[in-house]
Amino acid sequence: MLVAPSILSADFGKLQEEVTQICQAGCDLIHIDIMDGHFVPNLTFGTPVLNSIEKYATKPFDIHLMVENNSFFVDLFAPFKPKFISFHIEEEKHANRLAQKIRSYGISPAIAINPHSDLNTLTYLLEYIDMVLIMSVNPGFGGQTFIPNTLEKIKTLKQMCQKINPNCLIEVDGGVCKDNITALKECGVDIAVAGSYIFSGDYKERIASLKNC
Repeated sequence: MLVAPSILSADFGKLQEEVTQICQAGCDLIHIDIMDGHFVPNLTFGTPVLNSIEKYATKPFDIHLMVENNSFFVDLFAPFKPKFISFHIEEEKHANRLAQKIRSYGISPAIAINPHSDLNTLTYLLEYIDMVLIMSVNPGFGGQTFIPNTLEKIKTLKQMCQKINPNCLIEVDGGVCKDNITALKECGVDIAVAGSYIFSGDYKERIASLKNC
């Protein structure tokens, strides 16, 4: 299991130190939630923040867009060369075109999908992307409780990926902790995003508890 701590739960007053510590603690990616106050009722990080932490990050960025006007934000954050840029299928009218644009930057395109959204919206997109980000909470705020029926959704998505694009990874975000990580792995999750669980304890121990499930 790859682990991507969400810095939404980090101490913003010492963000450079937090990024250094999670990298030293063994994380695989640094998950960065970009919120614009429109698609979700919260505001988070802009390019100045990423500029300030980039030199402390020894692991790739994993950028999750929760925004309107996805294409604008792809252009804005592509210079940071993240491993993934995820955009929400609920917001994007031209998902295939946007996935191609992300790939043209040398970045792996990914699609995020909300808890209530139908996986069938991804049927004709899976072959063009490298990852699906399943939201296991309603997006916008950290510290929420995992939605249990996400497990069945992941199983269905795994079957879809095996049929259409076996190389497509599955990432899950929301309420991930040591109590549900084994079930998530058994359902087919490849990357676990965890925020409050990691940042509320010993970073190395918490990351290891997810990686070694």
